[in-house]
Amino acid sequence: MVTKVAVVTGANKGIGFAIVRGLCKRFDGVVYLTSRDETRGENAVIQLSKEGLHPKYYQLDITSVKSVEKFRDYIKKEYGGIDILVNNAAIAFNNNTKEPVTVQAEQTLFVNYFSLLSTCEILFPILRNGARVVNISSSCGHLTQIPGVALRNRFKDPNLTIEQLGELMQEYIEAARKGTQVAEWGNSSYVVSKVGVTALTKIQQRMYNDRGK
Repeated sequence: MVTKVAVVTGANKGIGFAIVRGLCKRFDGVVYLTSRDETRGENAVIQLSKEGLHPKYYQLDITSVKSVEKFRDYIKKEYGGIDILVNNAAIAFNNNTKEPVTVQAEQTLFVNYFSLLSTCEILFPILRNGARVVNISSSCGHLTQIPGVALRNRFKDPNLTIEQLGELMQEYIEAARKGTQVAEWGNSSYVVSKVGVTALTKIQQRMYNDRGK
């Protein structure tokens, strides 16, 4: 009998933790709580065990290709594939952070967009037939958060490719380096990263739909 597998990234707290809790109650299979920080992840599992829930734990850093590949190989060997993948791992700088805008732009997009994308590219090949993928965006990921009309239209392009979306993300980072990002992009790297995640999700769905034609 095949054991179904659900995976949640960045799940030691917040939304990810709540998703793991919900899956443990409703999903007929194994639920993996993953996190970059092993101690925090294991403590989260202990907390859920006190509620009578029993997720498994795996240390996973989505910013490391080797870490994601190691996890992929482990899941493939132990279970053969994944049935539910929830891409939740993300970062956000505090509003009062002293980090320069350039650093915020580079780090936020690296984790929230580019690392999510690479995680998908590594794990999608072991998704089972009928698998479900959820990319956690945000109300911040709505296009109305982007001031530039021409820019919004580029994001809305029904033929937008992943490569072109990556170029858009790099354009924002470059604008942040020059200090010219506010007029077109707004003043939040987190917003841009989540707009990117929303756009990526639409592209992935389109690619999946086209595959069946």
